[in-house]
Amino acid sequence: MARPRAKTPAERHDPYLSFQFIVKVGGQEIAGFSEVSGLEFEIEVEQFREGGLLQYERQLAGPAKFPSRIVLKRGITGTVLWSWHQKVMQGRVERKDVVIELRDSSNKKVQSWSFQKAAPVKWVGPQLRAANSEVAVEALELVHKGLAP
Repeated sequence: MARPRAKTPAERHDPYLSFQFIVKVGGQEIAGFSEVSGLEFEIEVEQFREGGLLQYERQLAGPAKFPSRIVLKRGITGTVLWSWHQKVMQGRVERKDVVIELRDSSNKKVQSWSFQKAAPVKWVGPQLRAANSEVAVEALELVHKGLAP
């Protein structure tokens, strides 16, 4: 029996790796993010019973909701995220669009998510421990007004 022919790289459809991404805040590429979480979208389902139909409930798609906040984590390299959060703390809410781009192995954009009018609501500073030589990481949590088309 003949062995199946191995697929060439052009024929394969491997999943994209999650470590190749770029984050843009307000149109500016902010380099060095180590983690992005909160890419979560959900459509609410409205259920109702129709008179005379006892076999099942009808389920209709309702409005979209974003159940979690976007969390950006990166090694501290400057004060960009801290300054943005401090403006909000002073009552000067500055909303910015945030774009997260997933890249393939050749650094080509394969998918992106654009969040409209994001604002920082929580900043978490690094854990400072003299016994470790880890990178000092900050995290910024953002709320937003939805996914841009």
